[in-house]
Formats: sequence, structure tokens, C-alpha cells
Amino acid sequence: MAHRQHYFVPARSALQCVALVLLASCSTQAPTTTPPQKLQVVTTFAPITQFTQAVAGDRATVTQLLPPNIGPHDYQSKPEDVQKLAQADLLVQNGLDMEGFLTDLVKNAGNGKLKTIDTSQGIPTIEDEAEHEGHADEQPTDPPGTSAGAAHAHGEVNPHIWLDPKRVIKQVENIRDGLIAADPSGKDSYTANAAAYITQLKQLDTEIAAKLQSYKGKTYVTYHDFSSYFAQSYGLKAEFLVDIPEENPAPADVKRVIEAAKASGLKTLLSEPQTGDNRFAALAQDLGVRVSAFDSIETTDPANLQPDGYIKTMRQNVQNLEGAFSGQ
Repeated sequence: MAHRQHYFVPARSALQCVALVLLASCSTQAPTTTPPQKLQVVTTFAPITQFTQAVAGDRATVTQLLPPNIGPHDYQSKPEDVQKLAQADLLVQNGLDMEGFLTDLVKNAGNGKLKTIDTSQGIPTIEDEAEHEGHADEQPTDPPGTSAGAAHAHGEVNPHIWLDPKRVIKQVENIRDGLIAADPSGKDSYTANAAAYITQLKQLDTEIAAKLQSYKGKTYVTYHDFSSYFAQSYGLKAEFLVDIPEENPAPADVKRVIEAAKASGLKTLLSEPQTGDNRFAALAQDLGVRVSAFDSIETTDPANLQPDGYIKTMRQNVQNLEGAFSGQ
């Protein structure tokens, strides 16, 4: 007669099994939470990136469209740019036709949810000197409150608004408002970040005004036409050899610049780091003056794309400008 074998599970092992079942059950029933995806923001070139970084902080991922060493005047768009815009929530641009390449890019991206922040909205503008016989010190400006759109109605507009810290304050406010509209829950963060950066801009403006006070009415010379807003803001006059994007000055341009430099007792001509000082070398030698730099910030070192990069560069510009007037 066969004997039936009985197997007994020790009590402790049974309890362990029950516990394992319960743990497995809990782990499968626990709700899973996915962290909210950061706002995806694409900026165009260096100053716009710096201002957007200042306001966005760590609430958004900010990606610059242009390589840091290529300015918007020279940029040729690439297929990967379409992909960047296709995946973005926001596009932040300077405006005033500075980024003419964007129209086709945005169209090709086919991103129906993409919103654009035009940082030039509501900023008084200066007509582009290329459209007139005169230059920066002779040009009428739109009265305070004139919109960028209205300015376009009566002529081309100089787009280099970011070189005037007073106007940058409005650019930062436009970025703040655009980010809040896209991400309302981040309002407190965007507002606080913008306020902190605007405080720095106001301090910069006060500092520049104090340093340049004794040079009011004097003329400085740059190679290209990019600093009219800066000159207007601080009571200076800006002459330039050629208009952007022209490269070769006419004899009349050279004569005009020589006369302006002599009249102001200018000790230094101001080239852009992006073009190299050799463009002014022959002219500076004829005048017996030096060549220094006024950075238009259209391009920059990648490490300089943080918000304080703008502040540092503008301070260096002012130091170089003081040297141009004083010879020191």
C-alpha cells in the first residue's frame, strides 16, 4: 500500500509569501507621476538668448537657433533648424526684420502650437540710416510710444535695439509677458526673475550715463552702423564707415569719417570683434589713432550666453569708448 507523502510549509515561509504578494500588489497599484515637461524655448541669437535665460531661469529649456559665432546678418538656415522649431513651444526673436530668415523656417516647421515673442513690440525706433543721406546724429526718431509696426510704415528701421539698456528693459518685459502667457503657473517665477534682471539693467544704465556724461555731444566712429540706439540714449553721436551688410566703403564715406574723427579729437576707431581690427587699420594709421572694439553682441563665445554676459560686454564697450575719447 503506497504511503502518501505530506508536505508542510513552515508558518514563517507562508507569512513571507503573503507579504510578497501584498507588496507586489501595492507596487502595481501605486499611481505613477510624470514630472511636468519644461517649456521648450528657442531663441535666435546672443542677446535674445541672454535676456530669455534671465527671465526663464530653470523653468524652461532655452535653445539658441544660431551658432554663437554666426550673426543674423550672415546666417544661412539649416534643415536641423526646422526640427528645433517643430519641437518648440515658444520662439523668441529680436524683431524689426533682424531675423529675416525666420519666415520660411517657421512655415516649414509646421508647428501649429508654436508661439512667437517679438521683443521689439512697443519700443521707440530709429529709422535706418541706409535709407537716408544723413547718419546717426542727423536722423529723426519716432516719438516715445511709437510702435515698431508704425515705424515700418514710413521707412526701414534700425533693428539694433539691444545695445541700449533702456530699451532692453522693455525687451525683457516682453519676454516675461510671453513666458507667462505660455506657462501661467510660472508667473511668480518669471516676474521675479525679470524684476531682478531689470534692476541690473537700470544699474548698468546709470553707470554708463555717469561714465559718459563728460563726453556728451562728441562723435565716435564704428565700422558698421549698429550703435545708433546707444548713441542716442547717452547723448553721443555715432558715425560709421559702411552700412550693414556692406563691406567696402566709398571714398566719400572715408572722407566723412576722417572729418568726424578729427572734429571730435577721437583717439580710437571702434571696430567689431566679429570683423577684426584690420578693417580700420589703414584709416587709423592715416589718422594717427588706435583701433579698439565696440562689441555689437551679435555673436559671442558660447560661455558668454548667460544673462551676465550682456552686462559684462556692455561694461567693456563703455570702457573702450572712454578710451576712444580720452586716449587712455
